[in-house]
Formats: sequence, structure tokens, C-alpha cells
Amino acid sequence: MISMREQTDDRLVRLEHQKICCNCCRLVKIQAMDLAAWFGPVNSGLVLLILTMMLRNLQNFQLMQTFVARQLNRRARRLAALIDPYLSITIHEYDAGRMTRSDVFAETKAYLDGAVGSRDDVRHLNAEDARGGAGGGAGDGSGKALVLSMADGEEVSDHFRDATLWWSAHCEQDDDKGRRGGGRASQRRSYRLVFHECHRDLVRGAYLPHVRDQGRAFMAQSRQRKLYTNIPSSRWGDDGSYMCSLWTEVPFKHPKTFDTLAMDPAKKREIIDDLDMFKNGKEQHRRVGKAWKRGYLLYGPPGTGKSTMVAAMANYLGYDVYDMELTSVHTNTDLRKLLIQTTSKSIIVIEDVDCSSNLTGRRKATDDDDVAGDAKTTKKVTDRGGGGGIGGGDSKVTLSGLLNFIDGLWSAFGEERLIVLTTNHVEDLDQALIRTGRMDKKIEMSYCDFETFKSMAKIHLDVDEHEQFAAVEQLLAEVDLVPADVGEHLTAKNPRDDADSCLARLVNALQNAKAKKDAANEERQDEDNGVVV
Repeated sequence: MISMREQTDDRLVRLEHQKICCNCCRLVKIQAMDLAAWFGPVNSGLVLLILTMMLRNLQNFQLMQTFVARQLNRRARRLAALIDPYLSITIHEYDAGRMTRSDVFAETKAYLDGAVGSRDDVRHLNAEDARGGAGGGAGDGSGKALVLSMADGEEVSDHFRDATLWWSAHCEQDDDKGRRGGGRASQRRSYRLVFHECHRDLVRGAYLPHVRDQGRAFMAQSRQRKLYTNIPSSRWGDDGSYMCSLWTEVPFKHPKTFDTLAMDPAKKREIIDDLDMFKNGKEQHRRVGKAWKRGYLLYGPPGTGKSTMVAAMANYLGYDVYDMELTSVHTNTDLRKLLIQTTSKSIIVIEDVDCSSNLTGRRKATDDDDVAGDAKTTKKVTDRGGGGGIGGGDSKVTLSGLLNFIDGLWSAFGEERLIVLTTNHVEDLDQALIRTGRMDKKIEMSYCDFETFKSMAKIHLDVDEHEQFAAVEQLLAEVDLVPADVGEHLTAKNPRDDADSCLARLVNALQNAKAKKDAANEERQDEDNGVVV
């Protein structure tokens, strides 16, 4: 048997061993922590160093890859030039950053439309309507004329000075909504010209200018003049592209010309000469540093022919007409957007501008009772069109915005453009709006005088002299009658009407108007004299 003393000694030995083991574990943990604290940053640094070296090697590899690819591309192009010596020029419909259609594209399209229409080797064509408005365009009046153009993917050859060139049409989807008004994706169209490299100088120096000149000539012959109003629209264009616009268009077919315009012949000749000088004045405007535009103010009572004057001007010049309704323009920015989407060779019309409350009134300087020598500006407003901004309602277009539209920096956008304002009350318009430089030509459309009557009698009745002319001349000197009323009396009402009956009807109307005027004058005199009737 083991004695009690031996058992106690064994227990003490085991306790000592446990103490020694615990101390050893504690020492190992302390040393491990010290090693981790000592070698941790070293390991992190090594990892970062290794990663940095790998990234540098990767960048060097990419640089080397780019260099090799560039060299291979150069060699490939040189090899391709030996195998395929043909070059190409692409003409896009909308260049980067442009807000309007490229003139070069439009001229190229017109040139190709005129060239391919009579070709027998073109298999796929697009047919477009070639209607023309009155006084302009190349339509034959039958509504059956068509313009043939290249279909997408079609190729046509052209010959110029013993050189053969190839044109092809291309179309791609374009998701850029903002460039052409927004709203929906449209198509990005282009033409590609391919030619032999030996004709490089010929193409750049002679052929492309020839294409542009011929294209402009075709456009002048076949263009359809249009009447626009500022109602947003989305439609398929004549060239097959989907377009979003701030303007809605219809063919302009107003029949009024200067030959049928009721006006004093001398005054009419003055206006025609002014239009001729403007249309042929590109070099003059460039030389004096002015934008190629001109402002016209047509003023006078209702029925004196202000709107028909605009139609006659458009037909004489062959311009498009943009009839702007200010009540639907909300801000100055919207007004500028409308200007950007107008074309050259156009007339921008704002009718009855006196009905826009923020444009009427005269600014006058009055003495300030509080500060001697100072002046304060007041504005008398005669509201003829409702409250709110310029157009009433929620419109926030200001007078300043319209002035900048007519004569600001953005007014030089485009060229060969007329801006026409019409008003029934010119005395109510702000002088800043109608000053020279904004409204350069002021034309009074007044009541019918005898010279205007004679021109109307020639137009309506084909008579130069008549026994009633003396009576008409005498009565027109005493009675105010607008040309619209005179023309109505001179218009035949039934198959039995002739010059005699029409002139008699006019004389009778003038006599009735004179009787009413005399009665009104007598009543006014009685009131002034205190006579109660």
C-alpha cells in the first residue's frame, strides 16, 4: 500500500508540472503576439509591394499591347491601301453638337435626288410628294409630281471629269432625344462617297463644291414652301426619319401676290424695291457687319390688308412663313427654342402684337417729386389681350425676351429672314420694340384712297375708267372705308352683276357711310352746344 506521504508528494509534483505548463503556454502566447505585432506590417508591406509591382507590370503590358496594336493597325492600313486604294467621305445629317440639320447633307440629298430620278441602274427608290405652294416651288399644280430619292442601303455611281464616284445612303437608330426636340428615338442618316485615292484633290477642290451648287439649284426649283405655327408635333420627315419639332407645318398655298394686292401702286413699288434690296443684300450686310435680317411693322385699322401683305411678301420672295402665336409661348427660353428651329429664307410673323399686354404702353420719363433731377419710368398699359405675361394666361415671356428674340445675339441665327409685326394700335406699342434696327421698315396700311380703289377696280372688274369713278373719288375723300369692305362691294354677288352694278353698290355704301358720319357729327355738335335731343 502506498503511504499517505507518497500520495502527498505525487500531488505536489503534479501541481508543479501544471504550473510549469501554464507558464510555458503563457510565454508562447506572449512571444506569438510579439511576433505578430513585429511581422504584421512587414507582411502588409510585402503584399502592397507585390500588388504594386503586378499593377505596374500590367500597365506596362497594356502599354505594350496598345503600342503593338497601333503599329499593327498602321501596317494593316498601309497594306489595305495597297490592296484597296479607295477613300470615303461621310456626310451626316446632324453633326456633333448641331441643333439643326446640316446644310451639306440637305444639298447632297437634293443633288442625289435630282441625279437618280432619271437613272435606270438604281433598283430601289423612295417616292416623295413634290407639291408646291402658290408663287413658289416647282409643283405643276396637278398634285401628281413625285421626287425620287435613294433608298437606304442603295448605291449609285456618278461621273465627274473622267472620274467615277459612288454614293450610298445609310440609316442608323439614334437614341439622342434632345438634339431634335426630344420625345422619341429617331434615325441618324448619312451619305457616303467612295472614290479612288488618285481623285482626292479633284473631289475636295471641285466635285464637292459642284455637288453643293447643284444641290442648292435643285432645292430652289423643287422646294415646297410651308406655313408653320408653334404647336409641337411629331411626324415622319420627307426623308423617312422620325422628327420631333416645336412647329407644325402645312403647305403654304396662299394665292395673294403683289399683282392682286389692294394698295397704291407707288407705295407697292416702294415695298417691292425694299424687298429686292434685302434679298440681294447678303454682301452689303456682311460688309457693314449686320445680321442678314430685316424687321417690318405693318400697322393700321382692321381690314386694311396686313395679313395679305405678309402673304404677298412670302410669295414674292419664295420664303416659308412662321406664324407665331405668343399665347402658347410660356417662357423666354421657349421663345429662343422656337427661333432656333426656324430656317433661313423665312418670314416670322407675330400678328396683332398690340393684343399682348406686356408689349403695349409707352414708357415716359416723369419728374420725381422726392429727388430733384432724377427720373422715374412709368408704363401705361392698354390691355387688349388678357392678363398674365405677353400672351396672357401662364405665359412668362417678357418684353426683354421678345426684344432679344428680334434683335439680340440669337437673332443672327440663320440668315435671309424677315420678322414682321402687325398691329391695329401702333401708338400703344413700346418704342423700344418698334425702333429702327428692330422694325426697319414701317408700313402704314390705311383706309382705302382713290389710287388704291383704282387698282382694286382693275383687279376685280378689269376697268380702268368709269363714270362712277368721280363719285367714288369724292366720297372716299370724306369717308373712311377699309380695302376689305371696298373689295366686298366690288365682288360680283350673282351672274347678273357687272361693273356698273358693282360700282353702283359701292357708291351707295359710301353715301350711307357719309350720311351716318354727318349724323354723328351733328349729334356731337349738339352735345357740345348743350342742346338736348
